[in-house]
Amino acid sequence: MRAVLSRMKDYSAGLSREDLILEYIPLVKYLAYKIASRLPHNVDLDDLINAGVIGLIDAVEKYDPSKKIKFRTYAEFRIKGAIFDELRTQDVLPRSWRQKIKELEEVYLRLEQRLGRTPTEEEVAEEMQISLEEFHQNLHEVRSINFLSMDGLIDPTCADKGHLRDILMDPDERDPLEVLGLSELRDLLAEAIDQLPERHRLVIALYYYEEMTMKEIAEVLGVSESRVSQIHSQALLSLRAKLRRTLGEDGR
Repeated sequence: MRAVLSRMKDYSAGLSREDLILEYIPLVKYLAYKIASRLPHNVDLDDLINAGVIGLIDAVEKYDPSKKIKFRTYAEFRIKGAIFDELRTQDVLPRSWRQKIKELEEVYLRLEQRLGRTPTEEEVAEEMQISLEEFHQNLHEVRSINFLSMDGLIDPTCADKGHLRDILMDPDERDPLEVLGLSELRDLLAEAIDQLPERHRLVIALYYYEEMTMKEIAEVLGVSESRVSQIHSQALLSLRAKLRRTLGEDGR
């Protein structure tokens, strides 16, 4: 515990562990309420808050200032992760696509760590020990899931792609609580996008920045609409892996 408290002094102006947790409880409540507002009414807000507090404590214990990531950014990521873990135990999120997404994400994370770059679809299929056709089928099955959206990189309950443009662009109209952590998140996302293969970057740019449809992007690239969807899904899986690797441990 002394080691934890010693590290904490570097980023919390000498706050004790307990004071730091109390300092960020309002953030836990804000995130829990925001997530609950998108879910069925039978979801217990207090359960989400309790889970978020556990995530916050975990963040306090595991934060590493040497990674040069602000504590608030790291804490928010782990708070949301803990809340989503709680939702999984409640079966609010369908088990079938949870398992499919988790498998794909873990493979991308493993290959990102091993290769130091975005893996090709052939490498992913080989790692999963399936054919390329089966891999494409997996992408087809999960591509309409909110979790596999740009906003799902951080929040799988958010389906509005406009939210990503808010993160990456002008902050002036956003909730002040959100603005506090979005600047660093914007930088992390931009860096991760820059590391994508050229075609992946182009699809992300056209879809989220230029607001083009999958069909319009297909015409620009001279490929089928389904192929654009595959590239989009692969890019997002890779971005999730890059963000998890940057934020440390397993991203949760």
